[in-house]
Amino acid sequence: MIETHELTKRYGGKTAVDGISFRVEPGEVLGFLGPNGAGKSTTMKMIAGFLAPSAGTARVCGHDVIAEPLAAKRAIGYLPEGAPSYGEMSAGGFLQFVADVRGLTGEVRRERIGAVVERLALGGVLLQPIDTLSKGFRRRVGLAAAILHDPPVLILDEPTDGLDPNQKHEVRGLIREMSRERTIVISTHILEEVDAVCTRAVIIAAGRLLADATPAELERRSRYHGAVSFRTDDTVSARVALEGLDGLQAVEADADSGRLVAIPQPGRALGDSVAERLRSRHVAFSELQIERGRLDEVFRRITTGGAQA
Repeated sequence: MIETHELTKRYGGKTAVDGISFRVEPGEVLGFLGPNGAGKSTTMKMIAGFLAPSAGTARVCGHDVIAEPLAAKRAIGYLPEGAPSYGEMSAGGFLQFVADVRGLTGEVRRERIGAVVERLALGGVLLQPIDTLSKGFRRRVGLAAAILHDPPVLILDEPTDGLDPNQKHEVRGLIREMSRERTIVISTHILEEVDAVCTRAVIIAAGRLLADATPAELERRSRYHGAVSFRTDDTVSARVALEGLDGLQAVEADADSGRLVAIPQPGRALGDSVAERLRSRHVAFSELQIERGRLDEVFRRITTGGAQA
């Protein structure tokens, strides 16, 4: 559905995107991750035909975005960062305007506007100026405009950035629902977005692609994969009890959660051995759990030069 090959964008002597190549298959939700300034939005704009690449190619549904721009853009629904629109227009007027731009007429036009209004629950705000809407509703209007022509591909640039937790939950639910029928690329620097909606993730930094894997595969690269965390009121005794445990690399305190974390040696599993050792040494503990891994730790290590894959 989407394929890039050595996609590159330069601004004078600065290279914003440096030879990125990847494919997105039908039905995938690809999380395009990276720190601020990594080149995510620039890449999205090149795929969407908003920016011309300095080198390399991008194809959407088989159409080269430079050689066949109209065919490629017909296949894309694009929501730029911040969901820009015309604030003085009403929500309904903006959708009518987008329908005009997309060349929708007659019964097809009425059906598509009705469908997106219902799907995104916009019926109550159609007459309101967009500037008066909440951020969550502005994102909904932007999503409605992006899917109005029923495209097979959606490109969403930072779709939940700046939203409150309830609004993020709503927008992510909409993305999951739409992913049943479309291939979706989401540009984001919010790691929880990966767990929430993505089937695969690409990580870039300084314009270069550094990792391409499923969320579960990325979690397995974490030093916390298979770690055992627990609560105890006697951290000193717990640390002493775990000394010398087979397969144990280190015991750390997690400042955010207040838990102790027993980290396994690479390629080893601690399993039930932590609980057995604590019980045998009469150290009280609770809420013991085995961790899947931490995306934030993997993300930091990859984007700061500690790993590449």
